[in-house]
Amino acid sequence: MQRWITNLCFAALISFLMMALPTQAQDKSTGQFIMDPIFEAAANNDIALLQQRLASGVPVDASNSEGKTALLVATHANAIEAARFLIESGANVNAMDNIQDSPFLYAGAEGKLEILKMTVGAGADLDSTNRYGGTALVPAAHHGHVDVVRYLLTTKINKDHVNKLGWTALLEAVILGDGSSTYQQIVTLLVDAGADILIADNEGVTPLHHAKRRNQSEIVAILENVRKN
Repeated sequence: MQRWITNLCFAALISFLMMALPTQAQDKSTGQFIMDPIFEAAANNDIALLQQRLASGVPVDASNSEGKTALLVATHANAIEAARFLIESGANVNAMDNIQDSPFLYAGAEGKLEILKMTVGAGADLDSTNRYGGTALVPAAHHGHVDVVRYLLTTKINKDHVNKLGWTALLEAVILGDGSSTYQQIVTLLVDAGADILIADNEGVTPLHHAKRRNQSEIVAILENVRKN
């Protein structure tokens, strides 16, 4: 009876300790920290927990089962303070997940301007490309992120980069945009920054001709004005 009680108490103690300790399941073959609390901490701007996990030995660029680092998780959540802390702790702003998104590329594509600026300041590779072969500027133009496009054009990013579809940022803004004031602003920003309006797609169709086909009269006027000058 006494042994049974002792064993029960020991089992209860072990159970308590396991619950008290942070959960962590590292895949020894890949080095991924699949279930570590660092990822939830990153998404929730929990700086104290981030500090605790890094101090415990979790690498700042440890990745989960999707290949996402804590910084990329923070970027997805637009958790600005967590992103700042992780970058200051040495996180790689160019580390890609399983679908070729990095903190820099994702921030650009999804309009996370403040985090984007931090990644550029931390040495983002402006020439890096996503799974579609586009730089951060191309999907930013596609998704209508005016402020992101404006900011990226102040960097040394290639304004005329062509992705796997054969589209530049200008082509993408016209083809995938709706001709609204948002896309008029983006087209204006691109052409004012010197984007080449004569670069055609894989079928030889220029941004101007695409705009005409889509009855985007304001964008047609912007592009024709550039051509005249």
